[in-house]
Amino acid sequence: MTDDPTAPFGDDPEDTIPAPLPESVVVRKRPKPGERRIQILQTLAAMLEQPAGDRITTAALAARLQVSEAALYRHFASKAQMFEGLIEFIEQSVFTLANQIVERELGQDAGAGARQSARIIAMLVHFSEKNPGMARVMVGDALVFENERLQQRMNQLFDKIDATLKQCLRASAAPASPTPTVDAQVRASVLTAFVVGRLQRFVRSGFKRLPSEHLDASLATMLG
Repeated sequence: MTDDPTAPFGDDPEDTIPAPLPESVVVRKRPKPGERRIQILQTLAAMLEQPAGDRITTAALAARLQVSEAALYRHFASKAQMFEGLIEFIEQSVFTLANQIVERELGQDAGAGARQSARIIAMLVHFSEKNPGMARVMVGDALVFENERLQQRMNQLFDKIDATLKQCLRASAAPASPTPTVDAQVRASVLTAFVVGRLQRFVRSGFKRLPSEHLDASLATMLG
């Protein structure tokens, strides 16, 4: 598998959120088992790609799919569960790719942690850039009027990213540093805040300010 965050949205645990759907979504009369659930999540993701769009209702989602609201609730108990389905794909995709990066960039030299961290940040940035609807979920913009537990779950995702970066940077900290753990925590916090800020700017600009803008130079400044 590559680090391409636009891979098809399917059953493979390494799949990521798909590219936007066409304007008209073709729905089979008798979908295969599990297919309708995927269609619902794909359509929700596509609707989230409308910058500064209105809050998505189950009525609007059902209309886009050309089904009844009751049909949606046969697959999800609530709209919150639909968002949880998207969050699960984000979590699975991001941490699968992050683990692959760490495994490929193994090393004990002082630069290994910086290389791992830079690639993880780049992966997050490009994932969001290719999937703007998911960026809205990640920064909470799409979750403002939804169940509070959804935002808490996204907060936990960034806490895990921070912890992953800290581990990378701590493992290859300079031997001469008297406080390697503190140094790693500070650098990890800066990197996490950077990526959150880039995603927020991307969403608030209506997807016009790309999060990858001057990315290499920014990472070089932060990681040395």
